[in-house]
Amino acid sequence: MCDYGECDICGARMEERRVKQELWIKGKLLVVENVPAGVCPRCGAREVNADVGHRILDIISHHKARQKVRTIAVPVFRFSKAGA
Repeated sequence: MCDYGECDICGARMEERRVKQELWIKGKLLVVENVPAGVCPRCGAREVNADVGHRILDIISHHKARQKVRTIAVPVFRFSKAGA
């Protein structure tokens, strides 16, 4: 377990949780699940330590050689002011 200290945004004590990390790489959305991160219980800010960040980089750098857990379809909407 890692001590993430206090939130840089609101000052509350960070708690370690497992999160989904979404990353946009060259126009493609990649999701890494079960990432250990410090999460602020007050404002929701998240941070990962350097070792976890390096592991995420390794996972996404070699994702073509690894079998994906699953693929999901994500609807995409365009925002427009009309009808707002």
